[in-house]
Amino acid sequence: MLYQKITVFLLLISFNCVSQGNLEYYLPQNVSFDSSIPTPKEVVGHHVGEWHITHDRLVAYMKALALASPRVTVEETGNTYEGRPQLLLTITSEDNHADISSIKSQHVSITDPSKSGSLDVSSMPVVVWQGYSIHGNESSGSNASMLVAYYYAAAQGKEIEELLSNCVILLDPSFNPDGLTRFSTWANSHKSKNLVADSYNREQNEMWPGGRTNHYWFDLNRDWLPVQHPESQNRVKKFHEWKPNVLTDHHEMGTNATYFFQPGIPSRNNPITPQNTFVLTEKIAEYHAKALDEIGSLYYSKESFDDYYYGKGSTYPDVNGAVGILFEQASSRGHLQESIHGDISFPFTIKNQFTTSLSTTRAASALKDELLQHQKDFYKTALSEAGTDSRKAVIFGAENDPDRSFELAKILSQHEVQIYRLKQDKSYSSKKYPSENSYVVPFNQPQYRLIKAIFEKNTSFQDSLFYDVSAWTFPLAFNLNYEFLSSKQYASALLGAEFKAQPLADEKLEKSDYAYVLGWDQYFSPKYLNHLLKTGFRVKVATEKFSSNGENFNRGSILISVQNQDKSSQDIYTTLEDLVEKGARISPLNTGLTAGVNLGSRTFENIEKPRILMLVEGGISPYDAGEIWHLLDYRFDIELSMVPVRVFNRADLDKYNTLILAHGNYTGISVNAVDNLKRWVKEGGRVVAIKNANKWLKNQSIIGIEMKNNEPDSSGRKPYESIGEYRGAQVTGGTILSANLDTSNPIGFGYEDGSISTFVNGNVYFEDVKNPYSKALVFDSAPLQSGYISEENIEKVKNTPGIIVSKYGRGRIVSFSFNPNFRAFWYGTNKLFLNSVFFGGTINSSAAE
Repeated sequence: MLYQKITVFLLLISFNCVSQGNLEYYLPQNVSFDSSIPTPKEVVGHHVGEWHITHDRLVAYMKALALASPRVTVEETGNTYEGRPQLLLTITSEDNHADISSIKSQHVSITDPSKSGSLDVSSMPVVVWQGYSIHGNESSGSNASMLVAYYYAAAQGKEIEELLSNCVILLDPSFNPDGLTRFSTWANSHKSKNLVADSYNREQNEMWPGGRTNHYWFDLNRDWLPVQHPESQNRVKKFHEWKPNVLTDHHEMGTNATYFFQPGIPSRNNPITPQNTFVLTEKIAEYHAKALDEIGSLYYSKESFDDYYYGKGSTYPDVNGAVGILFEQASSRGHLQESIHGDISFPFTIKNQFTTSLSTTRAASALKDELLQHQKDFYKTALSEAGTDSRKAVIFGAENDPDRSFELAKILSQHEVQIYRLKQDKSYSSKKYPSENSYVVPFNQPQYRLIKAIFEKNTSFQDSLFYDVSAWTFPLAFNLNYEFLSSKQYASALLGAEFKAQPLADEKLEKSDYAYVLGWDQYFSPKYLNHLLKTGFRVKVATEKFSSNGENFNRGSILISVQNQDKSSQDIYTTLEDLVEKGARISPLNTGLTAGVNLGSRTFENIEKPRILMLVEGGISPYDAGEIWHLLDYRFDIELSMVPVRVFNRADLDKYNTLILAHGNYTGISVNAVDNLKRWVKEGGRVVAIKNANKWLKNQSIIGIEMKNNEPDSSGRKPYESIGEYRGAQVTGGTILSANLDTSNPIGFGYEDGSISTFVNGNVYFEDVKNPYSKALVFDSAPLQSGYISEENIEKVKNTPGIIVSKYGRGRIVSFSFNPNFRAFWYGTNKLFLNSVFFGGTINSSAAE
């Protein structure tokens, strides 16, 4: 087809900076523009592409357009971690603006089969969401957004009037304001007057962590489904307010590439997505090809990327009745860079993004009725499929922890899934579902396909290569019990109150003058413990079970005795009562004569406030380090010092008692720093090491854990054409493996039983170790629960330890072969990591390798 053609001719001017971004370079010819509408230069002070736009100036320009043009309104949808506003422009004809509330209401009715039957889609405008630069250092998109908005606001003539009559355009100029700010600051501050195209030049090589990510170094283009960050939460809320028909996601890729637009590789489409979604994607692609042909730009389609993981911006719309479209532009990174095609300029990258923005709205206008009918049919057929599904609902919950089930329910509600509290206690498959901790999701609702995507497992795939993760089953991520209910098991009588995003209030705390116990079963218990330690409480952790007044307390329970505190009984009560109001489960005890061990037993271990150092920069993964930073700082209010490797080489380690080594390599650590580290660990320091950090510790002879060989099979003879396919199939991009946890080990405190689901990406596997007590977690003999992993790698991982505790002098090292904090939504294994931080030092030396 037309869009598969690669244009053989290239306009050299496109790769040169001769025009420095003058509007004539970008805008279509033979179009007049309203002179009362300000150009970007008139507001931001420079031509588009002359400098990388800063977020504050981008906001200023969009607000100036809204003031000047009756076609444009702008709203702030929320704020980032760093307090920057997120904008959404609504751009359409003046007539549509005059009736915009009615248009929105009628449009959303399309997604409700109980209302959509009588709607005539031919009389309705199509809704197009255009979004830019979710990776902040892929900034050609955000810079192009100024041109796109200007064109819609200022262009004159029959074509634009018809387009704006047919379309409501929702324009998000910056999906990632914090990352865009970080990158634009870098690129602008290193720009020379005489542009330098050298790929080794400082301008084209950002410092760690780069501008790709948000404030906590997360890839926001993986967060559409988990919605763990304010940028995503604000965006998804607006998405569902409007239910767009098309959503564009403008990215950049390697400098030596050209331009990509979807469809992606057909064998990697998610089977839940209706086939018509991809038919429409192909139809829209013909408009991109035609537009890029006209300006002489090279492009390709169907050879890269995929539409499998619904957490990406170009795929999330597909499971919500829309068509998501990914654009990838070869990046100049700075203002100019050498490439195999010649020097590629920043203005050229902007021009391509601008061009496909316009081709998208032209396609949407032309295909308006098909897109609207597709959305209408999507939700109608979703209900039909739900009706034929033998499963009628899914129930999930945690027996002793209201936090994890509540957090999953909160995510579902953000995706407009209808969810209800369980009306009364139930049991299924020997699992208990207490009403206060459990929820029911009926299948007979418009979001049926999204529910399947969130809850189902999958181990069978058409393709063995994935652009991103192959599994994300949410109840496994949250370590929750869950059950699909058949028509015999499900009845509306199970449904209690519809879920509201606020936890149920707990009972008031009774005062004690003897002791209190903070339960460790709750997800947020570490937050409450850290608050006590920060405010000077002396606390102990129970390493054995005990009970009092009919209440059972598990290992990990936190003992707060009244007598030995530097606080009055009333002050202690006031602090604990405040924690109870925030969700903590705290029990008063009036005697130390408890069943099992007594409260004065030596099995209660003192806990020291963590003083944490985490190494950053160098070869350390900013994603993995950011997940740890976010978990400790944002979610649990735990302070940590993030120390660059170059500073660690001269740091006083005695200020800390805990060192965290995120996944990565640590070759930048000096010999003297290694010696200092060994001394510190020998004297009682604690180390928590994730994945490849353990290789470095092994090389320094701090641990003795061996890693399994990760080289692909080189035996025999294989055809040349299979190189990419075979090697790619050995990459574990992200899969869910079951494991057994020793809940008597301090690393396993707070878990109901030993069965746990882990997220494994990358091929880091430990060899077995001699000490049978040191293996806190061991992968099962048949561990694959959901996702893709090659047969070779499943053989390597089964029955191997995933968490090993080692000793070095009086110190302890807790080694993880997997990431327990994956993308901030793998709630189920977070406590393993937090237990390592709080309790690692209490582990008996006989149980350490």
